[in-house]
Amino acid sequence: MRGIPVLGNGDIFSAGDALRMMAETGCDGVVVGRGCLGRPWLFRDLQAAFTGREIPPGPNLGEVRRVLRRHGELLSEHMGEQKGVRDLRKHMAQYLRGFPVGSDLRHRFGLVSSLAELDDLLAGLDPDVPFPADAEGPRGRQGSAGKVVLPEGWLDDPEDRCVPAGAEIDHSGG
Repeated sequence: MRGIPVLGNGDIFSAGDALRMMAETGCDGVVVGRGCLGRPWLFRDLQAAFTGREIPPGPNLGEVRRVLRRHGELLSEHMGEQKGVRDLRKHMAQYLRGFPVGSDLRHRFGLVSSLAELDDLLAGLDPDVPFPADAEGPRGRQGSAGKVVLPEGWLDDPEDRCVPAGAEIDHSGG
């Protein structure tokens, strides 16, 4: 039994990505970064996947509106409304990704300056629009998805606590 948990990191954009990483690498869990940008329900999906439950469908636009509004509310409480709503702007494209919103409305969301203005913009979205398939996938700035690579011999003996000789050479950046 290993004494130190090993966490996989990188390119976790869905519960399936997390399960695949764990199966391919033998890691004990995963770390999520960009994958949850504008998509906080990813944690709900991960919990379902890790407990063997069915992963729920993505939220419709009405549910996304509620989450986006709550995000703005929490940022405003934490930073003050002006700064909080300005900070929320960077998440708009991720929340609305794949939904038929229109370029003019998307542009206006990117310039929102108050919770009242956010409420007006959100009211213009059809709450019944289902979660679009093309809302899935990589988020944030990145290059092409990297292949998971482990040093030679890394998984030969899960009970062996020694790092294979030279494991750090190609992967540590120095």
